[in-house]
Amino acid sequence: MRCVIARFPFELTKGGVLESMKGIKPEPATGESVIIGRRHYPVKQVGQVITRQDRRDFSAAEVRRAMTQLGFTCRALPKAAPLGIPGPLQHTSAMLGTP
Repeated sequence: MRCVIARFPFELTKGGVLESMKGIKPEPATGESVIIGRRHYPVKQVGQVITRQDRRDFSAAEVRRAMTQLGFTCRALPKAAPLGIPGPLQHTSAMLGTP
């Protein structure tokens, strides 16, 4: 499949991406990730490996779009719940008081 990442055309295949990522240790995902095999890779790490470009040269959206078209699953990092807002259990406990 032909795709454009950072204004450069690339011919990517699912098998080629799998082969490129073989033996690459995933970095901790702090944003969007791509599931390749059984591992979750950050989108920017995958883009750097398959394009051999600096991560600042392309956006995560470009790589995510290409990986989705190739059939890989892309996921966003779930947002954590705010710490300052008590849940229903904590609210009820506070209303009843401490033992």
